[in-house]
Amino acid sequence: MPTVTFITPSGASRTIQAKVGNSLMETARDHGVDGIVAECGGACACSTCHVFLEPEWCDKVPPVAELEADLLEFTSEPATEYSRLSCQIRITDALEGLTVRISSRQK
Repeated sequence: MPTVTFITPSGASRTIQAKVGNSLMETARDHGVDGIVAECGGACACSTCHVFLEPEWCDKVPPVAELEADLLEFTSEPATEYSRLSCQIRITDALEGLTVRISSRQK
């Protein structure tokens, strides 16, 4: 299982093992990672699972689809070029070591 590190707004980090095929949001939820609200349960309908990729990971995850891009316009913390909805990133072996920062605010 690949490891994924979540960094909280305070700078604390938590590294967990992620199940291949699950979304990053499911991984956070299943391991009790604070700050990932995921109100829609992963349906890409809310933007409460907003995270920021570390820059070196931007080219290693699939690109942002149109629906995700639309929702990123409504995040509580302003979106950046590193913003993603964690429900839209599927865990693969290629994401071993993925590091994301949790948004400081979720709607």
